[in-house]
Amino acid sequence: MANKTRLTKLSGGLRVATCEMPHAETASMGIWASVGGRHEPAKLNGISHFIEHMLFKGTARRSARRIMEDIEGVGGDMNAFTAEERTCYYATAAAEHFPRVCDVLCDLYMNPRLAPRDIDRERGVIAEEILMYQDEPSSLVEELLEGKFWEGHPLGRPITGTLQTIEAMDAEAFRAYRASHYNAASTVVTAAGKVDHDKVVDSVARLLEGLSKTKPPAAKRCPAPTESPRIATIDRDIQQTQLSMAFPGFSHCDERRYAALLLHVVLGANATSRLFQELREKRGLCYSVSSHILTLNDGGYLGVSAGLDRRNIEKSLSIVLAQCESLSKKNLPAAELRRAKEYSIGSARMSLERASSQNMRLGGSILAHGEIIEPEIVNERIRRVTADEVREAARQILDPSRITVAIVGPNPDVKMLRRLLSA
Repeated sequence: MANKTRLTKLSGGLRVATCEMPHAETASMGIWASVGGRHEPAKLNGISHFIEHMLFKGTARRSARRIMEDIEGVGGDMNAFTAEERTCYYATAAAEHFPRVCDVLCDLYMNPRLAPRDIDRERGVIAEEILMYQDEPSSLVEELLEGKFWEGHPLGRPITGTLQTIEAMDAEAFRAYRASHYNAASTVVTAAGKVDHDKVVDSVARLLEGLSKTKPPAAKRCPAPTESPRIATIDRDIQQTQLSMAFPGFSHCDERRYAALLLHVVLGANATSRLFQELREKRGLCYSVSSHILTLNDGGYLGVSAGLDRRNIEKSLSIVLAQCESLSKKNLPAAELRRAKEYSIGSARMSLERASSQNMRLGGSILAHGEIIEPEIVNERIRRVTADEVREAARQILDPSRITVAIVGPNPDVKMLRRLLSA
């Protein structure tokens, strides 16, 4: 039997989506709030992520330990994440334990204790998380890149917040912010695996019936792309210099996103990509190099990251820019385009054999598009992308005049970067 997806909209705007997978032995559930780092005012930078932590610290019915015991005690796992535009709480367990998973997730989403003592304790945990990222050059360079790429916009601030902003937050701020953003219209519940849609809807409607019906605040629009290269550096005494760069890209709903996806695959998504082959396999300049793509409601970027010996930065960056220029001017050979399509479709199909991946797909699709877009519709659109469309996407995205470059490493050569990027 094939998988079956359904979407139901309840009163107040709460949406419930399921993917029934008859062959599955597990069930996965997510509760999504359409709020993230880009919704925060400067003084509350990091509050979405802080609230995500706090929802695991106890409810009127469950202690923090009991929340985890109720899931892990039946062999399940539970976690959460905060991103630019969304926060997600999710759990997976054997299918027979889905009612418990649903009850626990709905309880922590609806009834967090938000006790001042718990907030003070978790403040220290998040401070250590912030310091951990600052001590990891590969994480720090991405934070530096986004700060420069989205300069002057909430998207340019770290999702974790700063030591200063998290120190100033209190229970009153949490309750006010949660009340304005965690409401029925901004909430999506997803479930995948051996689940029954009608039963999930009935349970969610009962457990989340107290969600506010207020309208969530809108986020500030993405800034216009820069018209000149931007550079950000941190001088740090480490063995390997971390290089990261980004070009303005397309949004979730832009039809060009399929061509941009294939451009990303060809540029640096895997071991047969151009950058991996040119930088690592042919020249031995790095251990890791990859591209990554971010799509948001009204913008995004295509990025490239690598870890390099400082002496190889100029050569490596020159190769990256040369590949960008080539992709902008020449159509992909038919075989390379075919491999990129098969990689995109094949990797997606393999991941969607898991209930947890189907659960993530549902939430991402509804928050981005307002509906469930079936995988085969996406796959068919990918198959129809032409070499001309990929080249045009490259021309529009990989414009060196709009690049942002970030470097973390010893004595960054800013003059060299400016010369190379202005050539």
